[in-house]
Amino acid sequence: MNVVIVESAAKAQTINKYLGKNFNVLACYGHVRDLPAKDGSVDPDQDFLMVWEMDAKGAKRVAAIAEAVKGADKVILATDPDREGEAISWHLLDILNKKRVLKDKKIERVVFNAVTKNAIQEAMAHPRQIDQALVDAYLARRALDYLVGFTLSPVLWRKLPGARSAGRVQSVALRLVCDRELEIEKFVAREYWSLVAHLKTKAGEPFTARLVGADGKKISRLDIGAGQEAEDFKKALESAAFVVRSVEAKPVKRHPYAPFTTSTLQQEASRKLGLAPAITMRIAQRLYEGVDIGGETAGLITYMRTDGVDMAPEAVAGVRSVIGREYGDRFVPKVPRKYTTKAKNAQEAHEAIRPTDPARLPKDVAKYLEPEQAKLYELIWTRTIASQMESAEMERTTVDIDARVGAEATDARKAGARALELRATGQVIRFPGFLELYQEGRDDGEDEDGGRLPAMAQGEPCTREKIDATQHFTEPPPRFTEATLVKRMEELGIGRPSTYASTLAVLRDRDYVRIDKKRLVPEDKGRLVVAFLESFFSRYVEFDFTADLEEKLDLVSNNEIDWKQVLRDFWKDFSAAVDGTKDLRVSEVLDSLNELLGPHVFPPKEDGSDPRLCPACNAGQLSLKVGKFGAFVGCSNYPECRYTRTLSPPTGDAADAARPGVKVLGVNPETGAEVTLRDGRFGAYVQEGEQEEGGEKPKRGSLPKNIRPDDLTLMQAIALLALPREVAKHPTSGEPIVAGIGRFGPYVQHGKTYANIGRDDDVLSIGANRAIDLIVQKESGGGGSRFSRGPAEPARVLGDHPQGGSVTVKAGRFGPYVNWGKVNATIPKGNDPAALTLEEGLALLAAKAAGGGDSAGGRALGDHPEGGKVTVRPGRFGPYVNWGKINATLAKGASAEDVTLEEALRLIEVKGAAPKKSAKKAPAKKAPSKKTPANAKKKIEDSDETPFDDSQPVKVAGTAAKKPAAKKAPAKKLATKKAAAK
Repeated sequence: MNVVIVESAAKAQTINKYLGKNFNVLACYGHVRDLPAKDGSVDPDQDFLMVWEMDAKGAKRVAAIAEAVKGADKVILATDPDREGEAISWHLLDILNKKRVLKDKKIERVVFNAVTKNAIQEAMAHPRQIDQALVDAYLARRALDYLVGFTLSPVLWRKLPGARSAGRVQSVALRLVCDRELEIEKFVAREYWSLVAHLKTKAGEPFTARLVGADGKKISRLDIGAGQEAEDFKKALESAAFVVRSVEAKPVKRHPYAPFTTSTLQQEASRKLGLAPAITMRIAQRLYEGVDIGGETAGLITYMRTDGVDMAPEAVAGVRSVIGREYGDRFVPKVPRKYTTKAKNAQEAHEAIRPTDPARLPKDVAKYLEPEQAKLYELIWTRTIASQMESAEMERTTVDIDARVGAEATDARKAGARALELRATGQVIRFPGFLELYQEGRDDGEDEDGGRLPAMAQGEPCTREKIDATQHFTEPPPRFTEATLVKRMEELGIGRPSTYASTLAVLRDRDYVRIDKKRLVPEDKGRLVVAFLESFFSRYVEFDFTADLEEKLDLVSNNEIDWKQVLRDFWKDFSAAVDGTKDLRVSEVLDSLNELLGPHVFPPKEDGSDPRLCPACNAGQLSLKVGKFGAFVGCSNYPECRYTRTLSPPTGDAADAARPGVKVLGVNPETGAEVTLRDGRFGAYVQEGEQEEGGEKPKRGSLPKNIRPDDLTLMQAIALLALPREVAKHPTSGEPIVAGIGRFGPYVQHGKTYANIGRDDDVLSIGANRAIDLIVQKESGGGGSRFSRGPAEPARVLGDHPQGGSVTVKAGRFGPYVNWGKVNATIPKGNDPAALTLEEGLALLAAKAAGGGDSAGGRALGDHPEGGKVTVRPGRFGPYVNWGKINATLAKGASAEDVTLEEALRLIEVKGAAPKKSAKKAPAKKAPSKKTPANAKKKIEDSDETPFDDSQPVKVAGTAAKKPAAKKAPAKKLATKKAAAK
């Protein structure tokens, strides 16, 4: 038996069908270990010794693989063909060697660019050893990312409260976004005018021409800068005689675009399909790993992390064959096209992204795919086919026209006569070529030549219909979209195909940028981080430095330089730069940030007054200040003047109001109190009423991130002030589940359990089902490990149950399961949840229902003599029996299927009588605050601590009289009673 190890279950399932019964294909589910998130994981003092750690899930997967390897004749490592795939194979081999399960077994490494039968068989026939140079490049990159992140981030936390993290690539990408925003803020619009003549030919056919010259001088786009000048030209043209001076027609060819790389796929999917890079890569991964196509499982596209644009000769031949069959021989060029990439630092180690079989037309496979999968496959297919099609043939026509000004003037040299020049351009397609199938999307609406022009001849007079003089203003450079940022990063050589999507995701997750109308807008927090790094670590956010470091890492992967030497060179200068900030005072940091961020925080006022003058006291000077939760703007006259606001200056009504930073939204119809929107040091918030001397504080509420202050309505403000609100009753306890906004954002709460509300949910409209789902997931330990790439994916709907209600596949604490109402059925190991059908789901649910079990899960054994169900359940550390709040683990080797009610009652009795170890311990002393580690803030964000700004507890109807300690009393009392009975 040969054991083959791949990354995913879907890939394993596809490959298993190709290899036969002598092969056991197992999935390791990506990286099985990583550097632990703590100091010392990379030790520069020990020649960059790296300490690796497996999480619980990784250890469980490796244990299963090791067990299978024990009885194998050969181990075949078939992870992805890039650096990350090589690293996964290296990790697995290292772990299995340390477990001593390999012994004299043969180890092979195979790579394939497509998950198809031919590609798999070809790879198996040509195995190799692990490429140590690729592994070294991975180790160097991982060590660099760790050293930058875990050395620079604590400096940010100490010197710039509120900052989350810094990273080798993420900080440079963030700088690109912030620099563009600064360009926009500094931009000064410039007025210009265009003059367009609407003319007709001798035959009466209309066309337009624009003014390009006057009196022998060329006129460019911005040359006419005043309305009076434009009006003078307009009057001259209205009295001019128009004559065609020349007609020039040139044949032009447009060549097709190269097949997709990772970068160009992400850009085009963003433009045409509106997909974020991370979503694009997730869909592409599924298409690569294999999809069931009418009983045949096959990968539909080649490997999707690549910067190469070439295709295999057999693939090119297949594409040319499809072109001839579908579009005709005229669209097939005489010689196959060959492409080379223009991207900086491109490795071109793999083929371009293409269909594994060009003959699989999108219309034929769409019925087997999910809608987004079908759209992405069609995009990849059309780009690939178009890349080998004939060029488009066009004819570009330019007509120059003389406008002779003056009463019947025929000679421009006569007194009062003027010679004006106009130009009309047009373009027609003579042969569409690849444009018949595909045209690349555009980011920011570049200009194109107009359509067809009517036939004209030199010396032909034209008649005037009207003259348009139009005012324009220059526009600032557009903000980056995710597509254009990826494009710019690739141009600069920052990052690599496998890192673009994750880099953008980190910027959003850290709240350094937000997406507004598909454009990336830097948040104040992000601009502060960039300003700090530019002031004190400028070298490490320079584009050239980052690109040069990427080049060195590429040289490591080519086995040209030593990876540890790259680390030594980097660490020598970087550690010195960090040490140089140890004595840096916060006041020095603020002085530097005040200077760098001045144009953003204190923009010039239209009336020319001092932008730093405090609007509240009209005496103090505004400046940046740092508080516990980050930077804000405050008055120099503090504490006499307590004016504060966020870094972004107030706009609209809030800027012009008599009360600075206050915008009146209206009156609450129930209370009659005024509802206002205000700028606070922690951001915008709403307030009902005013603070009266000696009275209670007015009711306030923070704005969630999905509501912009400019878009806030009175009804939304009233709803925010009513938070926290009851959303549902817990299905088990019957206690309320409430939704609110706390220090760490929107949340739902049940008792002492808090679950964050995601970006796709609204705290004002979240419903009962979603709230219960979040709480139950939190209570069951959901949320993913630190090796996971994000939150758990939402449930996948299989269809409707014959008795009503949806049947879904969900990710659970102990693995995926099928859900229908209150019935949950675990999906057996080895079955791919993504490939599960409705029929299979119904069968699992029926089997679960037939086997008994209450709504809480497990197999019912019977009733306890004192009341309540006794069940046997699968557990993290083995099967156990449950009654109420008592859980008793079965003896090692005992089967959950064989346990009886009598045996379960004995186990429960023993467990209930056993004293708890925790009861003997004295209460733990609270650690003094000065010993709190530097990274405590990060831990708090992921904890179950109450996320409220206010010290007052939340009061919910029906729970006020309930004491927290009372929840454990019944179990403790029961244990005492049992002990006494014995």
